[in-house]
Amino acid sequence: MFVPTLPPPAPPHEAVAYLADGVRRLGGLGHDPVPYERVRLDPFVGAEIADAYMCAPPRDPCAFDAYAALSVQTVRQYHFLIGRIEYGGLGMTIRAVDDDPYPDAASLLDDLRARRLRVFASAASGNPHPYLSDGENDMFRAVHDAFGHGASGRGFDAHGEEAAWLKHCQLYTPLARRALATEIRGQTCALAFRGRGCFPEQKAVLLPRRFSDPRSVCIDRDPVRASVGKGYPRKLVP
Repeated sequence: MFVPTLPPPAPPHEAVAYLADGVRRLGGLGHDPVPYERVRLDPFVGAEIADAYMCAPPRDPCAFDAYAALSVQTVRQYHFLIGRIEYGGLGMTIRAVDDDPYPDAASLLDDLRARRLRVFASAASGNPHPYLSDGENDMFRAVHDAFGHGASGRGFDAHGEEAAWLKHCQLYTPLARRALATEIRGQTCALAFRGRGCFPEQKAVLLPRRFSDPRSVCIDRDPVRASVGKGYPRKLVP
């Protein structure tokens, strides 16, 4: 088995601290003890999540309450993200673009430090969401990049998506986390373990409840060791 290693921890970045403070101000943990640089995607959990996602139908009415909660809470986070600084917001300028804007986490963090953010427009992806509108999905991509990747400092590979999901969980209620697990863990794992290079169809379903439990995340004691299945790309985007 090919065994990629985690990159060494990145030096502190002011955008990470700034966005992590935003998570706290929005209602996340006051003191966050998680070593996000050591979060990894467990290969066995990842394969289980991938199978659950791939076997699910495109839409399940039982998931709609969770997606409604996700949408409402995402809009709140988005308005905090773009809100004027003098009124307690973060003052970000956000623009939807027709191509994937960031080759790596460093370029995302550089933009966040300058209080700007670009998101890959849902309308340009050719993979519409079965529940969220393109506008809602663009808002979700923005807040996840900011409060998931930006606040954790992790990138867009499978390990980084796992860390970003764990960080972003702090801003959602348990009901909304069910939808968040589908959106982040489900899509990431489906691509990483079952995608064969193709991004999976977006779905509005609920994965088994254990997959939305933050306690299911693996924290590697060795910061330079990880073990996930081979064959997934460096960056995961629709």
